[in-house]
Amino acid sequence: MKQTLYPQFKLLLVDDEPSFLRSMSLTLERYGFNNLITCTDPKQVAKIMADEYVGLVLLDLTMPTMSGQEILTWLNEEFPDVCVIIFSGINQVDAAVDCVKRGAFDYIVKTTDQEQILEAIKRAIHTQELSLENQALRAQLLSQDLEKADCFTDFVTADPKMMSTFRYLESISNSSQPVLITGESGVGKELIAGAIHELSERTGPLVTVNVAGLDDNIFSDTLFGHAKGAFTGADRVRPGLVESAAGGTLFLDEIGDLSPTSQIKLLRLLQEGEYYPIGSDRPKRIQARVIVATHQDLVQQQQNGHFRKDLYYRLRTHMVRIPPLRERLNDLPLLIEHFVHAASKELQKPPINIPSNLIKQLHRYEFPGNVRELRALVFDAVSQSQNNELSLIPFTSVIDASNQSYTHQNVLFSEDEPLPSLTQLNKLLVEEAMRRANHNQSLASRMLGISQPALSKRLKNMKVGSD
Repeated sequence: MKQTLYPQFKLLLVDDEPSFLRSMSLTLERYGFNNLITCTDPKQVAKIMADEYVGLVLLDLTMPTMSGQEILTWLNEEFPDVCVIIFSGINQVDAAVDCVKRGAFDYIVKTTDQEQILEAIKRAIHTQELSLENQALRAQLLSQDLEKADCFTDFVTADPKMMSTFRYLESISNSSQPVLITGESGVGKELIAGAIHELSERTGPLVTVNVAGLDDNIFSDTLFGHAKGAFTGADRVRPGLVESAAGGTLFLDEIGDLSPTSQIKLLRLLQEGEYYPIGSDRPKRIQARVIVATHQDLVQQQQNGHFRKDLYYRLRTHMVRIPPLRERLNDLPLLIEHFVHAASKELQKPPINIPSNLIKQLHRYEFPGNVRELRALVFDAVSQSQNNELSLIPFTSVIDASNQSYTHQNVLFSEDEPLPSLTQLNKLLVEEAMRRANHNQSLASRMLGISQPALSKRLKNMKVGSD
């Protein structure tokens, strides 16, 4: 398998001491940084910068033919978007202050602890990646056209919010940072993960695992694998899915259901970039991009103490929210036509006409199951169709059931009953908003025109009042 280069841009190491370059190169490669260029002659820096896609320069301060300060000044003028870390053999406070003033990202003494040096380099790479991604995002959002429209052929939409999402995905396609996909069940989160993988043009596979219901041991064994003899029955080495996804993408679905212990393991994997197979004391480096998805409100999960804040902030470096179908009802004609054609082909039915009043009727329905539910309804309708006319029975059934449920829950003011109090009305209004939002507090708060913390407080007070 072709080795994945990390980071996407190149790291240039400039030092007149070949022994230091060899030592630093070996250290970086051992920790997964393999997109390296070394240079012992500072006069060659200009040519390298012109010929290569360099994002981070590790620069020695004291060299005989040209000082690190001179190169730093030149880099800051000619390549202001490139990060520079200065290395020095001695700790010179004045020199460090001067380098930072000239634009250096950091100043490191060569005798500093190796872990601290690696952490500084990781921070610089992370900062540079975010800077490059922000530039790409700004450029992409200014454009109305998709550069890689073929990656979105599985999506049937003309919705502006979806198109904006596609442009955002293109802008982060080369990032190595995690992506968090949120959205209700049935909106197409797995399709989004597939599109991100295809956009990245990674040579490795897309490996998908649903982590809901996995206990801590199974989670570790599934993701990290195990060594021979790790436990009873482990008669051979078993690679985990992290290793199987090397060079590609690891997609973890239903991340909101992950147990606290497994959340810690995932956080370490993302922070350190390494993991230990069960029964092994030798770490392995992750060589896959991580994408996660959930239908749950992770902000609310944090407030309830069910999801770690540090993991959430680590995951949400890039975050994509897929709107529910009720927020893009203008896509209904396209989706219905697409699913009717697919169902007719699969069920070997002749071309079927779609009743002109169907779309109008469906605008009264909220589609709690989203696009997945619509597809199931259309396939059921095609199977019941006669005389080349799409059956309306499945659609009218769910609409009628929804209307009955709504009527049952609706507030009716009977003439022979006292009017409800304002407190009761407030409770009924909150309950109705939560029902319409499918218990998504973020959406319900927007429906009510209040903040999410205010809604959470009302819900808590309602719960206390009912005890």
